[in-house]
Amino acid sequence: MGSQGGLGPPGNGGPSEGESGETRKLQEGKAARGKRRKGKGKGKAGAGQGGRGSGAEGKPQPPQAKEAAGLGAEAGERVGLGKVGEGGGSVEEGERRIVRGDEGSAGARKEAKGRYDGKKEEWRVRTGQREEARPARAQGRGGQAWGRLAGTGAAMAAAAEEEAGAREPAGRPAAGPALLRLPEELLLLICSYLDMQALGRLAQVCRWLRRFTNCDLLWRRIARASLNSGFTRLGTDLMASVPVKERVKVSQNWRLGRCREGILLKWKCSQMPWMQLEGDSLYISQANFILAYQFRPDGASLNRRPLGVFAGHDEDVCHFVLANSHIISAGGDGKIGVHKIHSTFTVKYSAHEQEVNCVDCKGGIIVSGSRDRTAKVWPLASGRLGQCLHTIQTEDRVWSIAISPLHSSFVTGTACCGHFSPLRIWDLNSGQLMTHLGGDFPPGAGVLDVMYESPSTLLSCGYDTYVRYWDLRASVRRSGSLRPLGKLGWRWRAPPNLPLHHLLPDRKCVMEWEEPHDSTLYCLQTDGNHLLATGSSYYGVVRLWDRRQRACLHAFPLTSTPLSSPVYCLRFTTRHLYAALSYNLHGLDFQTP
Repeated sequence: MGSQGGLGPPGNGGPSEGESGETRKLQEGKAARGKRRKGKGKGKAGAGQGGRGSGAEGKPQPPQAKEAAGLGAEAGERVGLGKVGEGGGSVEEGERRIVRGDEGSAGARKEAKGRYDGKKEEWRVRTGQREEARPARAQGRGGQAWGRLAGTGAAMAAAAEEEAGAREPAGRPAAGPALLRLPEELLLLICSYLDMQALGRLAQVCRWLRRFTNCDLLWRRIARASLNSGFTRLGTDLMASVPVKERVKVSQNWRLGRCREGILLKWKCSQMPWMQLEGDSLYISQANFILAYQFRPDGASLNRRPLGVFAGHDEDVCHFVLANSHIISAGGDGKIGVHKIHSTFTVKYSAHEQEVNCVDCKGGIIVSGSRDRTAKVWPLASGRLGQCLHTIQTEDRVWSIAISPLHSSFVTGTACCGHFSPLRIWDLNSGQLMTHLGGDFPPGAGVLDVMYESPSTLLSCGYDTYVRYWDLRASVRRSGSLRPLGKLGWRWRAPPNLPLHHLLPDRKCVMEWEEPHDSTLYCLQTDGNHLLATGSSYYGVVRLWDRRQRACLHAFPLTSTPLSSPVYCLRFTTRHLYAALSYNLHGLDFQTP
């Protein structure tokens, strides 16, 4: 007796009623041989993808079995999952559908419906990949589960494709306006005449133009005209690692005065701190110590625990500079200290009879100025520390000092208590006076801070409430008269018994900016181009100046009336400004206002 074929699960193709196993095997063998003779691969849907068999060739089929076979072939052509052993890609499987009757045809319909998924075909077209054959699962419900998994895989593949496309640079559009078809060199020339707003609108047209307008070459001209964008007057780029477009964005905050204020450090007793920046570290003096702090990644805060502490002075540190991995400090005890930044090496030697107010170091040479009315020149070489090279009698207390970038001269700023200019330039090799700057300073207009901007230009500020810009190449005015010198021309002849300082060139400042509240200016800082920052003596006011205009650009009062304090020192980068006051260290964040 034959076994009951309808007892198996739908789609498994069990034998029909009244048919023995031997008869079934014989019929399957004949059908396979007939199929091979009439055509191999007749049921294939494409390369490497087998279609459904249409049943045994030359054998009459019931209408229902023909319909089941047709559904199997159609599903194989659409889905492409018809390999042998995957649930119906072979001739034997077609034979099973023929003999199993209504139940087999119903199972085939469920199988075709479960395996057919429109998302598979869309995925195959987009990715161009073939779907590998998987081991046969249970027909019917198993086919539906496999369809859901395939749809999930299609979605994941599409997301991966979009992500890869976003990472790759956008290519130039094949079609579009004539502007996009121009050579890049010509397009760069055209865009170089656009301003910042026009470049921003152009970047919104398409992805390729957005990438093209991010070029540093287009923004360099705009950055040089902006405030504190990292470019000096000579064209030197101080922040080459930062994209120019990002710096231009931050420079707008400097121009508009948009910033976020915060207190970075506090101390209990009143101080006169001085500070310096180097990389991601800040060095600040407190009493007779110099502390080194590291900035956090945002640049707007400091790690509370200092990286290093440098001591050695018996009284407060008045001034210090960083040079050649050394800290050169000037103390109220009349001594100069030399500290190695990355070691415990410290040398301290007596330099002046009274407190050392200022110090500078460049090219292996140290210059110091003191309240004892002298300026001295010292070598930085380890074997010659403490050996004075020159002692210069300034005849006035020295408040500020700076070495020229050419290392050939230095300038001193004095208290202006004598009958000569408080700004004088001395030869670094011989110690002789070279020239003095200005002749119309009122008595007591001492210079508290001075800095070279280039070998021929410098800035100064002090008690007279002015910031002055000096150019050593400007015309000079000499005391004396013009006398004929035969056929050789003319020369200056000085009158007899004239003091030495009247025989020297008298240079006038080429630009000046007045503090609107008539406050003493303790310190100044410049970006080397258009921006100036000054610190006032009342209420801790920090002012920003655009050197292309006379008026103050913005003012930031950092203290109130009960805690009024001067700004003793200023330092800033392209993103942040730091101001040292009597009781705390303030930070202004212009990157994230």
